[in-house]
Amino acid sequence: MEEASLLLKDESFSMDKLEKFRIKGAFNTLYYVPDFINNREEEQLLRNIYSAPKPKWTQLNNRRLQNWGGYPTTKGMIEEPIPEWLKQVMKRIDDLNIFGGKQSNHVLVNEYLPGQGIMIRQETKMTRTKLASILLFPRSLLVVKDEFYQKYLHGIEEQKEDEVNPNLLNWDSLPEEIKSRTITRGTRVSVTIRHVPHTRRINISSLCRR
Repeated sequence: MEEASLLLKDESFSMDKLEKFRIKGAFNTLYYVPDFINNREEEQLLRNIYSAPKPKWTQLNNRRLQNWGGYPTTKGMIEEPIPEWLKQVMKRIDDLNIFGGKQSNHVLVNEYLPGQGIMIRQETKMTRTKLASILLFPRSLLVVKDEFYQKYLHGIEEQKEDEVNPNLLNWDSLPEEIKSRTITRGTRVSVTIRHVPHTRRINISSLCRR
């Protein structure tokens, strides 16, 4: 699978245009686009997210999330309905051809309060080393593809502040006024759009026959 976070503000934006946002040295499969959507689009997206029915939220220890499109498992995913406001976002991502001609079919919406994140915990005796970090700004697009997505784990450190230093992969694209400073986190909402293979639909009416 590949994934993309957030949406496009320009429907003519293509994979060719995306090339100039490729992060060098990141296996050629990581792209970071700052200011990918504008303030109005961000407000509309957040309004739809927070207008979703309360049962749609799942509360975890370190964040809460919404799952749209179904629940992926090792055996595949049974498709579930996706609201129109998300389908519009998914179509604009599909227009980039990030998924190799396949259509996106799954969306995760994660909300992180300051100090929350996703820690990569040691589940085996294998030592896990942090290779690189990237600073994600509001309204930005992050595209993760191919080897970088398939072979490496990602996490979000559970802290309330971030140091902006030259070790960040996207250092060159960051605003000069924040470089070499410590910035305080606010609430973060991410929209992760993916293509999940091996999906199937269930005919509800057929399950109700006697």
